[in-house]
Amino acid sequence: MNRLKSWCVAGLVTLTGCATSLPPQSPTYGEDGPGIVLQSAPEIGHRPSSPIISRSNGNSVHGGSGELSPIDPQQTTSRSVASLAPPADLWDRIRRGYAMPNLDSDLVRDREQWYAGRPDYIFRMTERSKKYLFHIVEELELRNMPTELALLPFIESAFNPQAVSTAKAAGMWQFMPATGKYFELKQNAFRDDRRDVLASTRAALDYLQKLYGMFGDWHLALAAYNWGEGSVGRSIAKNQKSGLAMGYTDLNMPMETRLYVPKLQAVKNIVARPEAFNSKLPLIENHPYFQTVTIHRDIDVALAARLAEVPLEDFKALNPSINRPVIMAAGTPQVLLPWDNAEVFQSNLESYGGGRLASWTVWVAPTTMRPADAAKRVGMTEAEFRSVNAIPPRVVIKAGSSLLVPRTHSMSQDVAIKVADNGQLSLAPEVVSKRTVVRAVKGDTVSSIARKYRVNADQVAQWNKVGMSTSFKPGHQIIMFLTPVKQTAPQRRPTTAQRATRVAKR
Repeated sequence: MNRLKSWCVAGLVTLTGCATSLPPQSPTYGEDGPGIVLQSAPEIGHRPSSPIISRSNGNSVHGGSGELSPIDPQQTTSRSVASLAPPADLWDRIRRGYAMPNLDSDLVRDREQWYAGRPDYIFRMTERSKKYLFHIVEELELRNMPTELALLPFIESAFNPQAVSTAKAAGMWQFMPATGKYFELKQNAFRDDRRDVLASTRAALDYLQKLYGMFGDWHLALAAYNWGEGSVGRSIAKNQKSGLAMGYTDLNMPMETRLYVPKLQAVKNIVARPEAFNSKLPLIENHPYFQTVTIHRDIDVALAARLAEVPLEDFKALNPSINRPVIMAAGTPQVLLPWDNAEVFQSNLESYGGGRLASWTVWVAPTTMRPADAAKRVGMTEAEFRSVNAIPPRVVIKAGSSLLVPRTHSMSQDVAIKVADNGQLSLAPEVVSKRTVVRAVKGDTVSSIARKYRVNADQVAQWNKVGMSTSFKPGHQIIMFLTPVKQTAPQRRPTTAQRATRVAKR
């Protein structure tokens, strides 16, 4: 109850500085080419120097786009200060922060009907958002950004942090691998920060701010988030060259991007008036769902969930970037836990007497090898080895790959930061070798045969069941497994007539 009271007070403080509507500006592109913005956009996060403001056209805060004008200090003596009630819930808080221009079009109404006809889908989607929405709204308000952007993951992924598109975009904000790397989202063998709740939200808001800074218009920024900033820039430049308007609805763009903002507007309208669309929003209280807990030692995911007294599914939903059964403290020093379970976890961890915390460690492949050979070397079945490391069939593991293997009881050291933070699994297509018999000549040994056919000497010894120092007698049949070499068709010499034709063409 004390926590709820404190956050209610925080809600009152937040309302005094809620996001203001930023006037849209159309970027101007010069002859340097598309994507070169010559007109700067309004600075996001800038607050007016005058602390007392009023709306000159009387628009309400809910979706209004009226400009803000300063009040004469002399007027304040005759005005009463309106009392502001704290938001009833998080949905109310989001509505109060609406600050983007509304889009009114047939596509918006089409999407409204689509969502309204699927109330169960809307409810499941919003129920899933409970874990993440408060954090996103907090981050948006800290940056003075429109709070309807908190609804964007509904469009991107239905708030599923494990979502992966056909184009390999991942996470609830749907980052492509290259874009994720640009915004410092780690992607390695043990975690994918495109799915991380805190990291991906930070990156998404950084990206949206960058795009708004480029285009000066939230609808164009959203189009660029979906289609790419270069594509939007080129489309604007093309319209500008033709003397056409350069707004979101004026550009020639793919249907997916043309529907993108209408989808967000439709969800925004449903959140504003759910009863008008036969929709029901689950209660999301206006206080944090989770808090951050520091991890000092490697620990199994299942054990961490058990010590936190959290269902494993819920633990994974809050920590979706961890894609292996162990949390490596060097690479993932913090995890998220439901607010009331964080203290429980710390207490249970301190009193834990069950021995080691992690039953897995990392092994780096010394050479390129088949998964079956690697599994045998680390004492695992091939099926288990493939499963825990997500190795598909018909591939070989390249040298230097970092792989998860069982941790022995005598092993006390955790995974080093270099491996935990940068370990990669590199695979190559498996090439099927063909059994071949070659005849030894005078002086042939296991080593010389290995060099001659470019294979490992220990493989030659194993195939022939001999020692590494064995010398072969001339004529001895040596068993080899060699990769078939593609034969290139020999080039035919041109005929006399063809040569004569070439000379004539010169």
